[in-house]
Amino acid sequence: MLTADFLSTKFDAAAHYHDYVKTGTDSQQDAWRKIYDQTALSDRQRELLKSFTREMHILVVSGVWCGDCVQQCPFLARIAEENPEKIRLRFLDRDEHTDLAEQVQICAGMRVPLVLFLAEDFHFVSLLGDRTLTRYRAIAARQLGPSCPVPGAPLDQDEADATLQDWLDEIERVQLLLRLSTRLRRKHND
Repeated sequence: MLTADFLSTKFDAAAHYHDYVKTGTDSQQDAWRKIYDQTALSDRQRELLKSFTREMHILVVSGVWCGDCVQQCPFLARIAEENPEKIRLRFLDRDEHTDLAEQVQICAGMRVPLVLFLAEDFHFVSLLGDRTLTRYRAIAARQLGPSCPVPGAPLDQDEADATLQDWLDEIERVQLLLRLSTRLRRKHND
């Protein structure tokens, strides 16, 4: 069950982005590094992230071997880096944490990446996975079928920019949800 205590324990067991990436093979690390190095936020995106006032925890269930993870998780790292006091990001390996992965299946499968958005006190807020709408549209347009892209496969810059924006939009949605939460407004007297 996704209790705050369970999710807090999982968050504490999770790794920071760069430590997580280091668990991969050299070629996997190179693939993650390539997308991370190519990812840049606009000034408008950075300003939005710096305006966040509620702390949120973002817990990513992932696999360093997964092409979709390679092509999306570096975006989350770049987003979180803009406001580390309010956006706390951690990564768990799906296969090492099946007790969590089995509870958050999508379409009866343990998909990755799977992103859990948690309040400051680790209460569950939202879930997004395994691909954003932009990623699904691009894959459908390329008729790739159900398989994941190979890690290191080229990522079209327009698709990358739109996918980054998809993730930013979801993080902003969660921030607004937290900011407008009656429970948290009472707690913070705002």
